[in-house]
Amino acid sequence: MKFRNYYEILGVDKNATQDEIRAAFRRLARIYHPDVAKDKKAAEEKFKDINEAYEVLSDPEKRKKYDQMFSSWDRTQEEFVPPFWTPSQGWEQQEDFATHFGGTGFSDFFEMFFAESGGLFSNLFQKNGHDAVKKQRGRDLTAEILVTLDEVLHGSVRQITVSRPTNGGNRKDTYQITIPIGIEEGQRIRLAGLGEPSAYGKAGDLFLKVKYAKHPFFRVEGKDLYYDLEIPPWDAALGSTAQIPTLEGNVNLKIPPGCKSGTKLRLKGLGLPYRDGKTRGDLYAVVSINVPQAVSPEERKLWEQLSQRTRK
Repeated sequence: MKFRNYYEILGVDKNATQDEIRAAFRRLARIYHPDVAKDKKAAEEKFKDINEAYEVLSDPEKRKKYDQMFSSWDRTQEEFVPPFWTPSQGWEQQEDFATHFGGTGFSDFFEMFFAESGGLFSNLFQKNGHDAVKKQRGRDLTAEILVTLDEVLHGSVRQITVSRPTNGGNRKDTYQITIPIGIEEGQRIRLAGLGEPSAYGKAGDLFLKVKYAKHPFFRVEGKDLYYDLEIPPWDAALGSTAQIPTLEGNVNLKIPPGCKSGTKLRLKGLGLPYRDGKTRGDLYAVVSINVPQAVSPEERKLWEQLSQRTRK
């Protein structure tokens, strides 16, 4: 397994602040997001890497675990030997007996160490003391699956792979799953019988827990989308028309005169769909006024004239 240098992927220093990490993600995402990139196939893989790096480095607990592992990473070794995390000891060396998942949008490296309920965290040890239940049925497994907002809007069909350790090495199986329109973050997709096998009865189930991929333009709150719209002071004062991105292309939005910072301009029905696939949330453009950092002498003179006029 290759060690993944998330700091290098985002192009930030190891001591980068959360603001710097967020800014780096947004800058790269607006280059490599498949909706805007020219080479969509290459951009899709790059965007997955950026999302994964941001998922770890933007989460204080995940970043803490990663930094401890990062500091002990031997860069001279071609292959990274995976350790195991314990709250008391941190990372310890551990043989890999885990089930791995492909096609989830996350790398094996992430699944192994940072998935909420997957990889080594759920597959190495069985702490359930109900021996009778264990003999009847294999244990359920959980992995995270990265779902784009475009998939939430239109639905999709994905292929995932499940690699399991066997006596002779590894067995790799491929399955087709459906991402339904309106799927929600945190929702679980159940794949019956694809969990841990049992020598005494039927296998457990595999649950794929949905994680929304971060978007370069939108924040998600429930079924609503939020877009940060920067406008110059004159547009705020006089009113204007701005081009706003949506999940289905750009639209024109009218900015009313006297618009203040923090104003939410609503575009009805342009958010995420509900499970019925018919109704949708809304898109809100959140206005912020972008004051010029530098002005020419002529512009300064005009601003001074305006200032004097408003003080009368």
